[in-house]
Amino acid sequence: MSSIAPMWLWGVFVAAVLVALFVDFVVLKKQGAHEVTVPEALKWSVIWVALSFAFNALFWWALKTHDDPAVAAEANTRAVEFLTGYLIEKSLAVDNIFVFLMIFTYFAVPPAYQKRVLMIGIVGAIVLRTVMILLGSWLISSFHWILYVFGAFLLLTGIKMWWAAGKEQSLDDNPALKLLRRVMPVSKNFDGEKFWTVENGKRIATPLLMVVVLVGITDVIFAVDSIPAIFAITDDPFIVLTSNVFAILGLRAMFFLLAAMATKFHLLSYGLAVILVFIGTKMLLIDVYKIPVLVSLGVVIGILAVTMIWSVRTAPRLPEGRQVTQS
Repeated sequence: MSSIAPMWLWGVFVAAVLVALFVDFVVLKKQGAHEVTVPEALKWSVIWVALSFAFNALFWWALKTHDDPAVAAEANTRAVEFLTGYLIEKSLAVDNIFVFLMIFTYFAVPPAYQKRVLMIGIVGAIVLRTVMILLGSWLISSFHWILYVFGAFLLLTGIKMWWAAGKEQSLDDNPALKLLRRVMPVSKNFDGEKFWTVENGKRIATPLLMVVVLVGITDVIFAVDSIPAIFAITDDPFIVLTSNVFAILGLRAMFFLLAAMATKFHLLSYGLAVILVFIGTKMLLIDVYKIPVLVSLGVVIGILAVTMIWSVRTAPRLPEGRQVTQS
């Protein structure tokens, strides 16, 4: 499947991602193990969003100034597709974050160690999603009917998410966790940020390694939901890949930001469920009526805004003397 983006923009994208990851890892190494504060998470969240918007502006400019008038005429539409895809992926990442928070809480991972786990998870997610997006692009270009499969899957996932929203979740019966404990001995205690430690002369895994593996498995599961969602917005592999990756790059900062405000947005899962149902329906209707990308963008923003405002207004009050703690 071909893309409207010029080849030099692919190079800019790859370079931007590599530089962003390098900077993030350098900052991570320089800071060492420490708890990420809300102001720090907010600052980095703003940086990642600004970087994504700047790249979209460059994408728009590259198309608008193209020699081919047909390509130039597509600039506005394609830039809106990137923005819509970015917002959808960013929104679906919220549900991902809540599962990460549950994993960290279950294993009592100290806040100082969480950022390293998230960084490894982000790199793994970029590699995994790149492969899945390229595969998805090939499937759609070769078998048009696969869009209906994606649409039905998203519709059912949205309905399932709605029914699961608000219910207490636990890792006690998680099959992946049971399998991991069966195949590898695990220490009861953390050994700093190490994934392996030595006990009684034997090299065994630390709980932090279990957390990294579970975070990776979680991202695989969520990628199966989120990648078909963006194909409902655009079939251009460049837009699908870049909007996905830029949404992932800010995941670490967004995690610490949302972890501190988890109770305020307690209804957000319902909004995400409605978004998935809408996108699934849009995909199922693609050969009957193609919903304009601006309408899709408005629906996504509207659902998120209503859900977040509603969440804040109906936020559960904690008993007096209790405080929300980040774990």
